[in-house]
Amino acid sequence: MKPMAPEEILAKLAGHPGWRQEDQWLALDLQFSDFKGAWQFMAHVAEAAEAQDHHPNWYNVYNTVQIRLSTHDAQGITGRDFDLAATIDLYLASVAHTTLPPTPIFKSA
Repeated sequence: MKPMAPEEILAKLAGHPGWRQEDQWLALDLQFSDFKGAWQFMAHVAEAAEAQDHHPNWYNVYNTVQIRLSTHDAQGITGRDFDLAATIDLYLASVAHTTLPPTPIFKSA
């Protein structure tokens, strides 16, 4: 499996508002109303990740979640990352949240 070309990534990102590329990662930083909302989001993503056999890197503090997607075998972003991002987007469309600007809490290195 090979990572997507930069122009492919940019084209796909247009269909995923709030997501951005950070090096070899698709990145999204979110805020929910409380810890329970953040935890429910993470539980949903965990179920989807298991079903897709594709797991995120993430960081949670109280009501914020930073999520990073990358295909480790390909050492970059692939269609699998966008598939999981699409699943995440569907969930987010049904819950209250705020998309945050990039935050320095999570080091994606």
